[in-house]
Amino acid sequence: MRNKILLLIVALSFSSLAYAGDKEDVIKQIMDNNKNLNKTRTASVDYSSQGALEFWSSGGLLQKIKPSGRPESYQSVNMTVKHVEVIILVPEKAAVAMYYQEGSMKPKGAPAVSHYMTRVTQAFVKEGGIWKVSASHWSPITGGSGTSQTSIN
Repeated sequence: MRNKILLLIVALSFSSLAYAGDKEDVIKQIMDNNKNLNKTRTASVDYSSQGALEFWSSGGLLQKIKPSGRPESYQSVNMTVKHVEVIILVPEKAAVAMYYQEGSMKPKGAPAVSHYMTRVTQAFVKEGGIWKVSASHWSPITGGSGTSQTSIN
């Protein structure tokens, strides 16, 4: 058992060095998704073929997201992603990203959020050579607001 634990520690220590491109690819995916959100005013995240589970910054219950993604769109949205950190769990297969997202938004049919400021944790899996979201958790930072949406339906 001791040898297995030691082997796991060594493997995790070197995995980020052996697959440095994974970390950069996940960060690029996050930044591209945010850029597309600001441009198209739709939540266009690449979700896993299995869909995803999400906790939203507005609180509420666990949401099950279909592979096609979240259906909401915005009258206006201006978001910035900051301080992205990525942990590669299994090289070329699984990763976790943690970052901040802040800005403003006006979802269609919902109140505007003028000071959106949240922490994000996302689990990614690699499918067909592309990192896809399989789980997300947004939690508002003190002094900021979460979204106004509470469910998909």
